[in-house]
Amino acid sequence: MKALIMLAKAAIGFVWFILILNIFMPFPGTAAIALYILTAFLFFMHGLQMLIFIGAFGDKIEMSSWEKWSILIFGIFSLLDIRRKHMM
Repeated sequence: MKALIMLAKAAIGFVWFILILNIFMPFPGTAAIALYILTAFLFFMHGLQMLIFIGAFGDKIEMSSWEKWSILIFGIFSLLDIRRKHMM
């Protein structure tokens, strides 16, 4: 399970790399616009996951600062990793 989570985090990291690359060196045509929308959506959804999880479990488990920020970057895959570390 840990290997699959690490593979999924690597895939999400690659997606973030492409989205950030698009901000600094936009892709041609309408692809850039679609990637801008996807960047905003991904940032919003992962931010919402982070706020909900910290609001629900922030006082119940001890999380490092990196674990809190990793939810923003990796989303559900980071939550699965945190669950595996702290709740099982």
